[in-house]
Amino acid sequence: MDKADRAGFAAFFVACLFLAFLGGTLVVLSKVFPYEWLNDAYKAGHALIVQDSIDDPYTQTDQWREARSDKRGVTINDSDRAYNGYTLYTSGGAPYASLVDMDGKEVHRWQLDYSKLWDTAPDGRGARKDALMYWRKAIMYPNGDLLAIYITAGDTPWGYGLVKLDADSNVIWKYHGATHHDIDIAPDGRVVVLTHEFSDKRFENFPALAKPFLDDYVVVLDGDTGKEQAKIPLFEAFYESRYQPLLTNIAHFALEDPLHTNSVQFIDNELAKNFAPAQGRGNQVLVSFRHPGTPALIDLDTGQMTWAMAGSWLGQHSARALPNGHFTLFDNYGHFQADNMTRALEVDPESEEIVWRYEGSQQHPFASRLRGAITTLPNGNRLITESDGGRLFEVAPSGDIVWEFFNPVRGGDHDRYIPVVSSGQRLRAEDLEPAFRESIQTP
Repeated sequence: MDKADRAGFAAFFVACLFLAFLGGTLVVLSKVFPYEWLNDAYKAGHALIVQDSIDDPYTQTDQWREARSDKRGVTINDSDRAYNGYTLYTSGGAPYASLVDMDGKEVHRWQLDYSKLWDTAPDGRGARKDALMYWRKAIMYPNGDLLAIYITAGDTPWGYGLVKLDADSNVIWKYHGATHHDIDIAPDGRVVVLTHEFSDKRFENFPALAKPFLDDYVVVLDGDTGKEQAKIPLFEAFYESRYQPLLTNIAHFALEDPLHTNSVQFIDNELAKNFAPAQGRGNQVLVSFRHPGTPALIDLDTGQMTWAMAGSWLGQHSARALPNGHFTLFDNYGHFQADNMTRALEVDPESEEIVWRYEGSQQHPFASRLRGAITTLPNGNRLITESDGGRLFEVAPSGDIVWEFFNPVRGGDHDRYIPVVSSGQRLRAEDLEPAFRESIQTP
């Protein structure tokens, strides 16, 4: 091949590369065949790279945060105003739940590695290692039984399963669905939980939705066996409702996980009497859709979304209806201060007014970008889970902190990091069954 032939071949090769580049650009911009195949391959490859690159859970996962102070355990305990009892919480970095007394002393612990239950993710893929798993939410029964949700870091879907344990961490039943964020127990013992999975379904009025997208479901389980009784697709319920226009609140970056449902509460007949959006009908669930910024009701009998509401909150979690007809929200971003961005709210759904709020102070800043929860206790105080701070605290209606607890665990370089705390539950000693109460009480 002479010089002219080599030059011609080089020019031809460069021209082919240029045409391939133009063709690839056209495929990506117009999203015509084989865009979806290429895009799916890219996402799968990127996911594998992310999974394999996690070697420091303290800085490469959202299960740990840099500790804001050296405080550990209980730092405030106003025994005259706090709701006396035991506090259950889950901790990032490991699948366990701790029960502590009002002084912060651990009186009981449940723990079980994911690998003792399953060796795959719910969809059949290889499971992440135990070091990247933790219990996102746990609920304790009066007899010491426990429900716990497994989630993992560096995977999508990140929901990994639900287990019911006895007080000695023995398995009663297990449910291998992609459970995430939240669970609740109905008065008749049924368990309601959130799951998610990828879907290719298309919706004519929402063409921007990613393909595939991560769809959320409300699943109803038998409380005695863990068997699935119902499964309701939430994006379809939202889309088919009269509240469909609220889907336009979803930001472009969230089109792969459009709803990001992050809380579920069972609404029984008693709660439905005063909670006006329920229209007196029980057997519904109140959910929180983070990306549309919407608490909403889903009817478990029909699968329909019967009510929804938007407000001034941003990135909210933990929608909970109250006996007085209001609901509370953990408003992650709505306070708009750099180190004090989070609020706890009580909202009247009829007037749409915020009737109570707790905002942090310079002395007690309140900020959690991810996760968070608020529970109203029988004495009117609120138990607040500030996940990113690794903190649980109880607030009186006046806004005074009457109990405060910091996760005592530290890790990483010079113990700089604190595990997130993502759920909290307070139970009075007298509400526990005698055998379990006696096993945890100390002299």
